[in-house]
Amino acid sequence: MGFAFQRYLVAIDDTLYRMANTAFDRMLQDPTTFRLPELAGQRVRTVELVVELVDRKPAAVVRMAFAVLAFDDTGCLDISRLRKQQNARIESALAPVFADTARDERVIDAGGKFIAQGGTWTPSRGLARAIDEVALGRKTCLRLGARRRGA
Repeated sequence: MGFAFQRYLVAIDDTLYRMANTAFDRMLQDPTTFRLPELAGQRVRTVELVVELVDRKPAAVVRMAFAVLAFDDTGCLDISRLRKQQNARIESALAPVFADTARDERVIDAGGKFIAQGGTWTPSRGLARAIDEVALGRKTCLRLGARRRGA
């Protein structure tokens, strides 16, 4: 038994595109050397999956995480926006642990929550089923960014 990490981009029409983890890593490290011109100026939904493997074959989806990526007019990933969203998600998750009990509970700083919510989404039941089918190898989808480079 083992686990595999998969990433998909979801088009506006709910078409799924598998993105190589190495391609996403390159995009994070230096977005100017790894552009996706077809996504220029768009906000794109993504889903990250952890898939359980049995005898090296996908057996079950054990975790799904949903995010929204923003691309600039040249197709570069907006790293600054992604970092702000991820930091806000972490802060929202940790807020109850580090809550100031002496603080006035009627006043809520919701700024971080709005930033975090702007970076996430929830799939419909049909799309969630389609993601499962692709992740478990029952259906195929197009691959995106396997060897792409460009400045």
